[in-house]
Amino acid sequence: MEVKLKVRAPGGILAVFAAAMLLCALSNAQTGAQKTVAAMPPMGWNSWNHFAGKVTDKDVRAAADALVASGMRDAGYVYVNIDDTWEGTRDTSGVIRTNEKFPDMKSLADYVHSKGLKLGIYSSPGPKTCAGFAGSYGHEEQDAATYAAWGIDYLKYDLCSYREVMDRESRGDKAKANAMMREAYEKMFHAIEKTHRAMVYSLCQYGWDAVWEWGPSVGANSWRTTGDISDSYDRMSVIGFAQAGLEKYATPGNWNDPDMLEVGNGGMTGDEYRTHMTLWAMLAAPLLAGNDLSRMSPETRSILLNRDVIAVDQDAEGAQGTRVWAEGPKEIWTKSLADGGTAVALFNRGESELRINLRAKDVGLRSGFRARNVWAANEIRLDAEQTFQVPRHGVVLLVVH
Repeated sequence: MEVKLKVRAPGGILAVFAAAMLLCALSNAQTGAQKTVAAMPPMGWNSWNHFAGKVTDKDVRAAADALVASGMRDAGYVYVNIDDTWEGTRDTSGVIRTNEKFPDMKSLADYVHSKGLKLGIYSSPGPKTCAGFAGSYGHEEQDAATYAAWGIDYLKYDLCSYREVMDRESRGDKAKANAMMREAYEKMFHAIEKTHRAMVYSLCQYGWDAVWEWGPSVGANSWRTTGDISDSYDRMSVIGFAQAGLEKYATPGNWNDPDMLEVGNGGMTGDEYRTHMTLWAMLAAPLLAGNDLSRMSPETRSILLNRDVIAVDQDAEGAQGTRVWAEGPKEIWTKSLADGGTAVALFNRGESELRINLRAKDVGLRSGFRARNVWAANEIRLDAEQTFQVPRHGVVLLVVH
């Protein structure tokens, strides 16, 4: 919103101050509306990690059904997000159409909504998506209007081929390229605003140009802070633990995003998946499951549906956790909670079981507090100094009352 104010003498400083206050109020109102879309980190499912380019309408409907049947919807997983490869060609007017895998996107959205869920979609500010399908370059307002007409609730906007546009037009000027990137993301945000439909706006540009510093200014509700995740402990842990230091940029409505969950895809052990889920919750990260929901093992279900862990992620304070202690492969993270409590996570990044000593005063607590040992599912008394056995690549998560 652009507001032009004329200040005449006499009035001087008071008039200028009044004008500044009005501008501030207008800015805050716009920011407030933007933040309500994702007041808590978005939760749901994304098609890419399991189905990649093979995802179909049938797969998405099955995922919606499974979210309901498994209890995940009721636990907060409400977004059903279609990633790349849904796109067809544009008609003679430039309107984007779906391909044969998705014969009727409006019908699909209606089905998802009938389940008490929301539908997400994917595009790029470039001419092509990462998989080579039609991007939104030059069609931002058209595409946003189409998404709104279909009933879309979430847009993941992936930089992809826009990098080539930046390289070509900036001619090696990094500052110009970064400015172009910001403008491209802001352009789609304003296009979404014009539709008057609430959509979570998720930036995917791999953390370039310290996106956490400017993401909110272009309308983003979340922004990828890293390259892509994969279903391996090494990749997951590199991405997750590298979030230390970004906590000041996470606030309600604006979230650091270390990429989607791999829980249940088979490349990690149960302890490693519990570390994955715990770390993402401590980071107040979006929780977007990426597995085949129709074939979850009891262990996978128990990890994704652990309500104590979900509560840490979805805590109303919206704080991102902080690493408060590290020694070799051992790390302790804390996260403040809205009720005055604290979540404490003890991570073992080593190759064998290790003992981790927790001193209550080191994490800002007094002894004698009661704590929930989340993965062990029991209540304990937190002594002044206490030792925990933590499995290889595992975690102990305590919620201190």
